[in-house]
Amino acid sequence: MKLPKIIIASCLAFSGYSALAQAPGNAKMDAYIKNLMAKMTLEEKIGQLNLPSIGFDVTGPILSQGVEEKIEKGLVGGVFNTYTPNAVRKLQELAIKKSRLKIPLLFGYDVIHGHRTIFPIPLGLAATWDLPLIEKTAHAAAVESTADGINWVFSPMVDIARDPRWGRVSEGAGEDTWLGSKIAGAMVRGYQGNNLRSDEAVLACVKHFALYGAVESGRDYNVVDMSMRKMTETYLPPYKAAVDAGVATVMSSFNEINGVPAAANHWLLTDLLRKQWGFNGMVATDYTAIMELSNHGVGDSATVAKKALVAGNDMDMVSEYFLDHLKKLVQEKKLDVSYIDLACRRVLESKYKLGLFDDPYRNISQARADKEIMNAQKLQLALEAARKSMVLLKNDNQVLPLKANQKIAFVGPMIKNQRDLIGNWSAAGDPKKAVTLWDALQKQYPNNEFTYAKGCNVLDDPALIGRLNPHDAQIVADPKSPADLIKDAVDVAKDADVVVAFVGEPFGMSGEAASRSDISLPSNQVELLKALRATGKPVVLVLMNGRPLTLQWENDNMAAILETWYGGTKAGDAIADVLFGKYNPSGKLSMTFPRSVGQIPIYYSAKSTGRPIDEKQKYTSKYLDIPNTPLYAFGHGLSYTTFAYGDVTLNKIAIKNNESLTATINVRNTGKYDGEETVQLYIRDMVGSVTRPMKELKGFQKIFLKAGESKDVTFTISGADLKFYDIDMKFTNEPGDYKVFIGTSSDNVKEADFKLL
Repeated sequence: MKLPKIIIASCLAFSGYSALAQAPGNAKMDAYIKNLMAKMTLEEKIGQLNLPSIGFDVTGPILSQGVEEKIEKGLVGGVFNTYTPNAVRKLQELAIKKSRLKIPLLFGYDVIHGHRTIFPIPLGLAATWDLPLIEKTAHAAAVESTADGINWVFSPMVDIARDPRWGRVSEGAGEDTWLGSKIAGAMVRGYQGNNLRSDEAVLACVKHFALYGAVESGRDYNVVDMSMRKMTETYLPPYKAAVDAGVATVMSSFNEINGVPAAANHWLLTDLLRKQWGFNGMVATDYTAIMELSNHGVGDSATVAKKALVAGNDMDMVSEYFLDHLKKLVQEKKLDVSYIDLACRRVLESKYKLGLFDDPYRNISQARADKEIMNAQKLQLALEAARKSMVLLKNDNQVLPLKANQKIAFVGPMIKNQRDLIGNWSAAGDPKKAVTLWDALQKQYPNNEFTYAKGCNVLDDPALIGRLNPHDAQIVADPKSPADLIKDAVDVAKDADVVVAFVGEPFGMSGEAASRSDISLPSNQVELLKALRATGKPVVLVLMNGRPLTLQWENDNMAAILETWYGGTKAGDAIADVLFGKYNPSGKLSMTFPRSVGQIPIYYSAKSTGRPIDEKQKYTSKYLDIPNTPLYAFGHGLSYTTFAYGDVTLNKIAIKNNESLTATINVRNTGKYDGEETVQLYIRDMVGSVTRPMKELKGFQKIFLKAGESKDVTFTISGADLKFYDIDMKFTNEPGDYKVFIGTSSDNVKEADFKLL
């Protein structure tokens, strides 16, 4: 796929790329690598491109075979899925003591939202809108990972996602380009720090490059097809933000892009990533992605091995097609050896930057693991992150926070559930160390006689259970019948002042290979909620899930709804703190909740049609059966207090391109509780050479206000904030009319007008 020259120019303008953006490296490293490669055979160079899986976890259908023997022969560059000081040292010793050139191994692992201490899933972390906190969680994960022998983490995932049917929305920051870009940079900085040779730094790996979040039908591993404009404006910027933050490695994605799978896409991996963005690090494929190119229809195994290497991949994860075919391709003069040399150099440079050639056993210490893993500081950070990730979606009549002297019935299959708390991609996390809501309640309120009933199984569908349990879902049906479980719940509810129903998706229903065509709660859980509602008691719905759900009935019938995601190791403590008001919820959605799957894709930054909705006119853009609006909009999130916003005031009503203006709004805490509010700034370009979104997030500020306190919140808006890709795909701004919106969510804002001269 060849990129038009005008788009190349615009991408360069957008990125601020220069030859110095990522200099190839220092002279000492270059000399070391050059000297080492001069000693290497062709087989040993190809071996550095091999990334097999050996160890505790498998994320695909293929298991690597004979890895230890290949390490001794110098035919492995890194290992995926091995951790703990003992296991890592064993394999590293094979490379150092048995292989001819003693080249150390990389050790990679899927550290997505914590390693041993598990934080909320990334979609939950994004709901904190707290960039310093997100960076801290990534740093804590890096410290634990290095203490456990890992030096390379396959994170952050920065795919923009606007289809909640796709299970992997749980791994990303949601639907917004601007927010997603900020979070991408924060996570890279958290993982890598300022010095990759630090004991607390790992190689980060931004993924999935590229556009994976836009898979058709929300079905994992599926096709992606979009215009160059949408690609450039919406989906590529978070990857670019990670590159700008200095990310050390990139993972190519499974999906195809404009007819060419990413793992074989030269335009993507070489023209865009390296030549235009200036990335000089290492690129690894996703799990068996090269092998899967044949299923895409790209060619036989030898053909796809060549295409993947020439496209710009440096390491082959698990398929071993590089190992099997590259030597013969060179011997048959079907492949220039320079491609192998370049990929080998990038792998070796990554190891050099980590300091592995100076100390291949860096950080491999059981004493350090004992000190760093799940220590008090990390557990406290997990509690803070879990609290801040929770989003109060609804709270009628201030039913929340609960009062300790109330008679409260706790009902639902998640009340005493440990396994699902740490969610999907919980790495080396141990669910047995997760704090359940029930355990937290017993610890915090030992003198209260809260009642409990399971109410229902997490799932009753035997076919679905049969698909999930082979992958550690641990779903066991209660010996009681579904009817008896509901009867137990109704009995305890009738004797309570308020009912807390804790339900949601078991972790296997979100994440990789967990797409759903129906994103409502499981039907047996809904039957429980209906029975509880029929008691006439107020029902507080607590959700645990990895994606936006369709909750129209629940919104209409539950007194309050609290979204907790998969909150991690300290989830139970955090949920208890929020329910009883020890912490005032402050989370805001980073992904829209639809009313129905029929609205998907639905996102706040949509464009106006030529016939915008008008309920008085038939021939306008709307549904016959539901409103166009989402159930819960991007940026939505309530508090136990209330915030009143004044009018937006501008210090100028017109600016030149090199000038800026300030937009100020007064925010007052008008409720009875101290609380934190995320004040959000959106902009609209009213007339453009191409159509523009009705709102685009351009900034936010988190403020804390005591009850009765007010504060003026000020944003600076410059010409740079107004840039977009014009009719010629030039990254620029255009004179004309603009609107600025400031408010508590994307659908609840105050506005003002200004001009760019």
